[in-house]
Amino acid sequence: MIPNEDPQVTLAAVAGAHGIGGDVRLKLFAEGIETLKRLDTVRVGDRMLSIVSIKPGPNPIVRFAEITDRNAAEALRSQLLTIARSALPPLDDGEYYHADLIGLPCESESGEALGTIVAVENFGAGDILEIEQPGGRRTMVPFRDGVADLEEGRIVVDPVFLA
Repeated sequence: MIPNEDPQVTLAAVAGAHGIGGDVRLKLFAEGIETLKRLDTVRVGDRMLSIVSIKPGPNPIVRFAEITDRNAAEALRSQLLTIARSALPPLDDGEYYHADLIGLPCESESGEALGTIVAVENFGAGDILEIEQPGGRRTMVPFRDGVADLEEGRIVVDPVFLA
């Protein structure tokens, strides 16, 4: 990342081409396509591309102005579709973006350093925090009240869940 550049947030990955006109299928990481619909341009890999249209579905279909044939669309396969963090809509109290959690310190209730958040996953039953503990060991804990709580720029974790 370029110093002082707004951090990028990944919304999707290009799953492959769709048809012969340059459309691409996305694997969506966001909750829905509403965020994409509000955007004019996105970063795909190291390029800025202009969104022309979005067709909803389990794997949304997107057309970019700069991608006009299947070969160009296939060349985007596996590339990440990102936007600047500042382009995301503001959040209500108690809401968070996964990207905002990564890098936060984890501490016990008494302030003992327990590690750092390195990833946030969701396999369908709620968010799971991956914590890298001092020494490099990684542990996953549910992001639930009483287990792992977001408090003032840190995650307070019940150490029992790190055993």
